[in-house]
Amino acid sequence: MVKRDYYEVLGVPKQAAPDDIKTAYRRLARQYHPDVNKDNPKAAEERFKEISEAYEVLADEEKRRRYDAMGFSGVETDFGPGGFTWQNFTHVGDLEDLLGASPLFRQFFGGFGGPFGGGMRAEPRRGQDVELTVRLPISAAVRGAQPTVDVPRSTPCADCKGTGAKGGTALETCPECHGEGQVRRVRSSGFAQLLTIGECPRCHGTGKKILEKCPVCGGSGRRNSVERIQINVPAGIDDGAVLRVPGHGMAGPRGGRAGDLFVQVELETPAHFHREGMDAFAEATVPLGVALLGGEISVPTIEGHAKLSIPSGTQPETPFRLRGEGFPRLGGSSRGDLIVTVHVEIPRSLSGREKELLREALGPGGSAAAPKRESRWRRQAGG
Repeated sequence: MVKRDYYEVLGVPKQAAPDDIKTAYRRLARQYHPDVNKDNPKAAEERFKEISEAYEVLADEEKRRRYDAMGFSGVETDFGPGGFTWQNFTHVGDLEDLLGASPLFRQFFGGFGGPFGGGMRAEPRRGQDVELTVRLPISAAVRGAQPTVDVPRSTPCADCKGTGAKGGTALETCPECHGEGQVRRVRSSGFAQLLTIGECPRCHGTGKKILEKCPVCGGSGRRNSVERIQINVPAGIDDGAVLRVPGHGMAGPRGGRAGDLFVQVELETPAHFHREGMDAFAEATVPLGVALLGGEISVPTIEGHAKLSIPSGTQPETPFRLRGEGFPRLGGSSRGDLIVTVHVEIPRSLSGREKELLREALGPGGSAAAPKRESRWRRQAGG
């Protein structure tokens, strides 16, 4: 099935509040739950999965930010190479509140440590993401760049191999959750009983307890370090764009997979430049003599300077287009244009000889090309 925009799947606008997203999800989940939709359970199950995938992303603030910035590519590694599966679904509580212990709910979550997991513990938690900013010259938007950055992060402890237990010591089954990684609590409410299921506070969902902590990492299973890596910045990158480097964030606790690195690119744009899509805009000053008689001037470009031919009689604020001197499209080879607006420089002082020559060239009216015409108001008065 072709992927659809997550907002379209839930039927909410891109600016929807978190509560509106949750309300839309609960309404659609009830409608397409295969235990309820008996007409076409197979199609209902696929639609149910599509709705849950969209909710998995849009209900998570960080995933939603990445999806808004980069589309499906921004969240694909959260689901692994096979895409979204129920193992990836972190909003089990929302679904459990909605569906309860239905047969389908047990089918989806009974086999791998969900709330009805039959004794299987939760997977180790994923590590935190790391964010940093890199500043690059504006030319990086044309040629791309490979800057090297130092990333503060945590990595699995080499002594305990990320388990948090002293080398060679065993991990015992958590006595509170009995290895499930989750605890269930039943609370009476009137004639009903409310069942709540959450992460075990003692083992933090691992189902294991450390008997003797690793002396190197103190039982955390992680060591702080600084990693130097090279970032691939593609040509066509825009100022403020965010690049994602999977697996270069903080290590997860107790052997959990690492988070991701997010790099925001800031382009050092000169004051005389600005960008609109693939086109660049700049300004240049033309001496009066060149504007009158024509000539050639040097103008700034993204990567240096270029020669611009100025025809005689050029007027102030005239724009000139240098084709192919703009920015490339992200992932493409063709480039936009550079539009240069010229300002004519008027001399602040002239020598007597220069004034005399100008009067001879321009005449008493100040323009050799301006014909003498009788005033429109004078003609009207003369009737």
